[in-house]
Amino acid sequence: MQPAPEAILDGLRRMGLLAADATASGEPLTGGVSSDIWRVDLPDGPVCVKRALERLRVAAEWRAPVERNLFEARWMRRAGAACPGAVPDLLGQDPATGTLAMAYLPPARYGVWKARLRAGEADPRFAAAVGGRLVRIHAASAAEPRLADEFPTGRIFYDIRLEPYLVAAARAHPDRAAPLLELVETTQRCRCALVHGDVSPKNILCGPDGPVFLDAECATWGDPAFDLAFCLNHLLLKCVWTPAATGQFLACFDLLGAAYLSGVAWERPTALERRAARLLPGLLLARVDGKSPVEYLTQEWTRERVRSVARRLLESPPAQLAQVRQAWAEEFRA
Repeated sequence: MQPAPEAILDGLRRMGLLAADATASGEPLTGGVSSDIWRVDLPDGPVCVKRALERLRVAAEWRAPVERNLFEARWMRRAGAACPGAVPDLLGQDPATGTLAMAYLPPARYGVWKARLRAGEADPRFAAAVGGRLVRIHAASAAEPRLADEFPTGRIFYDIRLEPYLVAAARAHPDRAAPLLELVETTQRCRCALVHGDVSPKNILCGPDGPVFLDAECATWGDPAFDLAFCLNHLLLKCVWTPAATGQFLACFDLLGAAYLSGVAWERPTALERRAARLLPGLLLARVDGKSPVEYLTQEWTRERVRSVARRLLESPPAQLAQVRQAWAEEFRA
């Protein structure tokens, strides 16, 4: 235990969760690339507090506006209303300090999905639940287009998602720049639902009542296909990290995608699937040669195999998720 940083304590005071003259202790939590994250012990029990960072903790120069914390809080409110239990309870948010407070979910009951996947524990039923909850959030927001006014975050989304992923990959692969930049334009044009922007296994907890989504710092009003593709991309990459569980990861890919697409009612599911399928190779390439490469692709020959699949699919864009899955399985079951 150690004293919490003054900026976090100040945020708690401004939110009315800590008395003006009080202090509190806690401990930093791991996994904060874009925020300082602390468990703080208040008189009524522990809370989790996030404070957005201007410069993200990655090797490349990557900055983002700290006001994204406000939009994360707005996303949590909307997602929690659309799908109760899918997010931690939001306790408060303070724009002045760029902090938000939420219920603390103990790790013993809420394991991180990424850790379970790393261990080869790939449960297709849980993956289907992820897809089902995600599409409920998207569907509820798509039915309320006025919510777009609450998320004037197109520039933030570009700065912390499209530029460091797809645009950076285009710079690294100039012969594939045209399709990569076309993905950026398509994603920016489609504005029909509330998007989380970072639906990654590291941001999904395996709760006793189902998946719990965290870290919506990239929240925007945009293309829900981005969320679907972003999550499916991680399931493919886990085949490289834990090869023995490749079959289970691909089953998770199938069931998550199917569960999600079965709930799409605001547009033709085939149209959304097409956008997601085309995004996938761009995101695969981005996690090798973008500003935020996955940490577990440590060998160049492995990265080359990922590049090979992604580049082929960018040259001949898929229309269905099954086409991406087949290309991936052919490479990584060999």
